[in-house]
Amino acid sequence: MKVLNLRCAHGHGFEGWFGSDDEFGDQNGRGAIECPMCSDRVITRLPSAPRLNLSGAREATPAAAPQPADLQAAWLAAARQLIAQTEDVGERFPDEARRIHYGEIEQRGIRGQATPEQREALRDEGIEVVALPMPAALKEPLQ
Repeated sequence: MKVLNLRCAHGHGFEGWFGSDDEFGDQNGRGAIECPMCSDRVITRLPSAPRLNLSGAREATPAAAPQPADLQAAWLAAARQLIAQTEDVGERFPDEARRIHYGEIEQRGIRGQATPEQREALRDEGIEVVALPMPAALKEPLQ
């Protein structure tokens, strides 16, 4: 099993596990690999070198500088929490948001799909809306 360092066209780094270099090339050529952050399918392999930990010592990293992998993990955790605490109303989102705003139904956390025009119309009515793209990996159960 080979663990490869990969990056999407938007600069998100992640690991991929493959049986061989040929397997990576085949899957990447078919567009079967996607970024877990943004679902981009334009993936490049980053150079990697074997790491030998001969002394058991760890490299020091500045505590004040968050690492990209830590930021990605925090974002994914926040997205998972949002999914767990809201109801997916799908394409009914604009209608449900209005019904909640105008007191027609009980207030609750919802999420769903809305076009840019629908989001703007909601904002014009005083309804706060945040567009948050969800990675495809979060839309399905994790294995």
